[in-house]
Amino acid sequence: MRTRKVVAATATAVLAAALVTVGAVRQGDRAEASSASPGAHDVIVHLFEWPWADVATECRDVLGPKGFGAVQVSPPQEHVVLPGKGYPWWQDYQPVSYQLTSRRGDRDAFRKMVDICHNAGVKIYVDAVVNHMAGGASTGKGSAGSSYTQYSYPAVPYVDADFHHCGRNGNDDIKNYKDKWEVQNCELDDLSDLKTESSTVRSKLTAYLNDLVSLHVDGFRIDAAKHIPAGDLAAIVDPVNGDPYVYSETIEGDAGGPTPEEYTGIGDVTEFRYGDVVGSAFRDGSLSNLNNLAGSMRVGTDDAIAFVDNHDTQRNGGAKLTYKDGTSYALAEAFMIAWPYGTPQVMSSFSFTNKEAGPPATDSGTTTAVSCGNGWVCEHRWRSTENMVGLRNAAAGVGVTAWWSNGSNQIAFGRGSAAFVAFNRAGSPLTRTFQTNLPAGTYCDVMSGDFTNGSCGGTTYQVNSGGQFSATVPANGALALHIGARTGGAAFCSAAVEVNATTSWGQNVFVVGDTAALGNWDPARAVPLSSATYPVWRGTVHLPTGTAVQYKYIKKNGEQVIWESDPNRSRTTGSSPCTTTWSDTWR
Repeated sequence: MRTRKVVAATATAVLAAALVTVGAVRQGDRAEASSASPGAHDVIVHLFEWPWADVATECRDVLGPKGFGAVQVSPPQEHVVLPGKGYPWWQDYQPVSYQLTSRRGDRDAFRKMVDICHNAGVKIYVDAVVNHMAGGASTGKGSAGSSYTQYSYPAVPYVDADFHHCGRNGNDDIKNYKDKWEVQNCELDDLSDLKTESSTVRSKLTAYLNDLVSLHVDGFRIDAAKHIPAGDLAAIVDPVNGDPYVYSETIEGDAGGPTPEEYTGIGDVTEFRYGDVVGSAFRDGSLSNLNNLAGSMRVGTDDAIAFVDNHDTQRNGGAKLTYKDGTSYALAEAFMIAWPYGTPQVMSSFSFTNKEAGPPATDSGTTTAVSCGNGWVCEHRWRSTENMVGLRNAAAGVGVTAWWSNGSNQIAFGRGSAAFVAFNRAGSPLTRTFQTNLPAGTYCDVMSGDFTNGSCGGTTYQVNSGGQFSATVPANGALALHIGARTGGAAFCSAAVEVNATTSWGQNVFVVGDTAALGNWDPARAVPLSSATYPVWRGTVHLPTGTAVQYKYIKKNGEQVIWESDPNRSRTTGSSPCTTTWSDTWR
């Protein structure tokens, strides 16, 4: 079985009712992490329909410096060319062959893109179309010049016997999405459905993925995965060389059809509920229940790709918010990056009024160079998105602390001693003294300005020794502070905390102590530790240097709190900026 990435699963007291779904509760052994998974820098950006040369430049100049983990690129294989339909976006999802020549560039440009992105520390995930080839209405030659008909692709080669002909509905299209067999053996919108149970077909698809791996591609988003039986997909993906990161598009459908859970053994899956819940909350200003977010999802955090919108939901009405919604959308994206559920994927679009329209292009249909603001939206460059990536990276592996809500349209929460955010969807400013776990210092609000070379281009806030600061969050705005964007204050130590502690079902382990970073002995503000390496629970806290600290571990299950035995544990942090590890055993 393909090995899996592991998200550092953490929990917080306010998530007690949803701990199993979040993944903080111990759930047994987990598979090893794929070296090609996002890791601590886990934000994926979908540069939808971007040419390879522009992806490369973006990796070098923006994505790498801002800390993005990976890019999802559009399908690179030869595709149909449809001038009569104005070169629609979806022509790229109708393969003609597995040659790497598309309207975004050729094989050489693709290879150069991968290398440049890797040099910038950014991974490449390919949108892989393996369920089907072209539709019956497509005509002409492919983007590499190959001839084809709906059930014949000499450049692969595929012949008629390599396709399903389900024979149920006259034109072989899927009609009943409650019928799993039909969903996986009939045609999706007239697209020739590959016979993925065939060893011949499987070997060709595996060879295509292997070719991409030979160019150092790091992973794959499997398009239309629910239309392929999970066993067939595993037989295609598992033999692929190396250990690519895999995530499958699994739209939750009607009862009786395929389910997302069937595909979690292959890799991660796209969690379509996320955009519904988070998009609706920020659209309607109903934020107060977002602390129960994980309990509303179909799959747990370790299995999920989270997104507010994607290229399909933007166009088919499935997205509650898109770039066209402006501030509400920007705040939803910022929340997604700040909140520790799943692997976040942000969208970078081209603008459209016609949902069929393709990207900006020449008269011959070749995609033109990206120019943000000129047909290209580039949402990932919005400050509310790109600056939040640094916050997420700073808080990697740290759970939620200090949740606050006004019961309606204003919320705030911390990520242990690493970060703190507040969101205000009210029509008036929010003025409040916030309680955090942050160490004392002067912090840059990265939602209002960039933090560059130790200086803040926006508002700064002073956090006192008790972890408190006062601020005004603008109407329909947000505030975001993190440990990597401080402009002053005492130096701190990053302490990796780990304790060997066995737990019963439903229990989670936290660390609490006599500083703001450790919650000042308040169990409600204790720092959650991850169970990913159970029975060792791990987390990170940021503490003042040269300071004696007392602390203990506690186990929590809902409102029940169990303290380990006396005496308090004691440590003294170093006298200069440092990193250290505290290894303990529950007593």
